[in-house]
Amino acid sequence: MLYVLIYRCTTVIQLPNRKLFGAICAVGIGGSFQYGYNLSIINAPTTHVHKFINETWYDRYHSKLDENLLTLIWSVIVSVFTLGGLIGTFVGGHAAAKIGRKQSLLVNNVVAILAALFMGIAQPAKLFELLIIGRFLIGFNAGVGICVQPLYLGEIAPKKIRGLTTVGINIFLTVGILTGQILGLREVMGGENTWSLLLATCAIPALLQLIFLPFFPESPRYLFIDRKDYYRCQKALKTFYGTNHYQMEMDDIQKESQALNGEKPKKILELFFDRSIKWQLISVIIANMGQQLSGINAIYFYAEYVFKKSGIPEEKIPYVTLGTGVCECMTALTCGLLIDRAGRRLLIIGGYSMMAFWCIILTVTLTFQDAYSWVPYFSMSAILAFILSFGLGPGGVTNTLTAELFTQSARAGAFIIGGSINWVSFFAIGMVFPFIVNGLNQFCFLFFFAICSLIATFIYFIVPETKNKSFIDIKDDFKKLNFGQWHGNSQEIADAMM
Repeated sequence: MLYVLIYRCTTVIQLPNRKLFGAICAVGIGGSFQYGYNLSIINAPTTHVHKFINETWYDRYHSKLDENLLTLIWSVIVSVFTLGGLIGTFVGGHAAAKIGRKQSLLVNNVVAILAALFMGIAQPAKLFELLIIGRFLIGFNAGVGICVQPLYLGEIAPKKIRGLTTVGINIFLTVGILTGQILGLREVMGGENTWSLLLATCAIPALLQLIFLPFFPESPRYLFIDRKDYYRCQKALKTFYGTNHYQMEMDDIQKESQALNGEKPKKILELFFDRSIKWQLISVIIANMGQQLSGINAIYFYAEYVFKKSGIPEEKIPYVTLGTGVCECMTALTCGLLIDRAGRRLLIIGGYSMMAFWCIILTVTLTFQDAYSWVPYFSMSAILAFILSFGLGPGGVTNTLTAELFTQSARAGAFIIGGSINWVSFFAIGMVFPFIVNGLNQFCFLFFFAICSLIATFIYFIVPETKNKSFIDIKDDFKKLNFGQWHGNSQEIADAMM
């Protein structure tokens, strides 16, 4: 089903070669799909895992586990995924520069298989500690995948459809979340006797990537610029674009290589002190931070509350929640169709602006939730509209911006920084959000309104349109910001800084 949806989406845009489409799928299934899948499947077996931890504790110590300690153990199982993701982002970025994008993704699947093994045997072995190890490992796998996947996709895609190709990251992520929601239903694999098998299914996407990804070449830009391998670069381009259409991309890679003049991949600290990418880096940090601080997590928290107020029985809410997953998938596909036509700026600014608007609506409707019988249904509509706005804007475009705002020498380091900011923000909002909700209740959306408004304003004034531009063209667009009013060429600026 996933293959058919993406194939129909991409045939509308007309990808230059089926090999390119196959590479997008092969990379996506073990990358952002794996990330989204493991985000969602952990929610289904919560009650069963609690019971398993209690029983294991009693068998060991012949005493009942304290409720606070149970909550702490469960919190560690859930949140260690974030810690693994943060470490994986650093390792993935460095590995991508050292051994290549494709090889990093292939090796990363071994980690996912180990994670599946630990989580799968935790219940029969009566060792809940194995769940912690498994969740850390699958978080590490997700961190590597979500860092390296956009690097690879951004470098293999021609500039005319680079937006669609990188939005494929969000398409696979949302389909992964939806797949996890479906398999997590108690009638499927979310039951008391099958939950450990559910957690172990993360091995399947890893095995699929190990089978299919070797059939596709390494990133041509990595081969030419980082490895100086002209022959393999040319061969890879012919594979992706065909023997009659690869030359334009080859010329673009050569132009970027000449502009870099043999510059080696930059270390993370070097990026912070490089004036030529100052505002690109600030833009990526704010965009990645905004994804987590925009209120999307608050929406999912309040969704269950609103569904209950609407009269939906509690046992039916997981099925209604699937509707939010379907919304995300549809908006990801729509974003893929629009991004190379409407442009990045329109989608991300419009997305954050609409999210800010729906934050106001949700504040009002949640305030008067009990006043009228129809208000909860209006809240449900606002929740779905907020999710649609997120998927069309920040959810789909952020990774595209990170891939496009940097040239080859800085791109891997930029993804490490952007990914790290995303994971840290994810962890921070998870820790702080309960206190925000308890302190402000429905007025917490005024906080998210301010965040969305500020980010939309920042993007409007700082980030130029990157549609149909080469990486060198985009770098030139930032010169005025990075170097004041001077519009000298790259060599003049480099000479002046010496």
